[in-house]
Amino acid sequence: MTTLTLQRASDIVDAALAKAHELGFRPLAVTVLDPGGNAIVLKREDHAGILRPGIAHAKAWGCVGMGVGGAAGARHATRDPAFFAALAAISEGRVAASRGGVLIRDADGEVVGAVGVSGDRPENDETCAVFGVQSVGLTADIG
Repeated sequence: MTTLTLQRASDIVDAALAKAHELGFRPLAVTVLDPGGNAIVLKREDHAGILRPGIAHAKAWGCVGMGVGGAAGARHATRDPAFFAALAAISEGRVAASRGGVLIRDADGEVVGAVGVSGDRPENDETCAVFGVQSVGLTADIG
């Protein structure tokens, strides 16, 4: 299993932010978590909303907690809102089932962490998350 180092996590965040700038997206918050849901890196751009870091964390935390990418979580939440209401209660509100949360997998397919991005439209957040993960040679699992 690949270890997600501080340097590699920082590179993911920086690449995600660079992609957002290239595409002209709104200011973002980006976080990378280890497989246990602990934050390795968090960056909040100037003028990103004060809730953005928490939302980014909840997107990533939901991915590692459920073992699926945010797109799968969002689809499931649409199909079964009662389950996600229960999940929100169980997790004390720490899960956001939304695009922009991406599992990070190594070459063997093992989950080594997750990235969460918040600040623009969910599909744009997801684009930045995927780019960041792929930029360091790992696999982004959107679900």
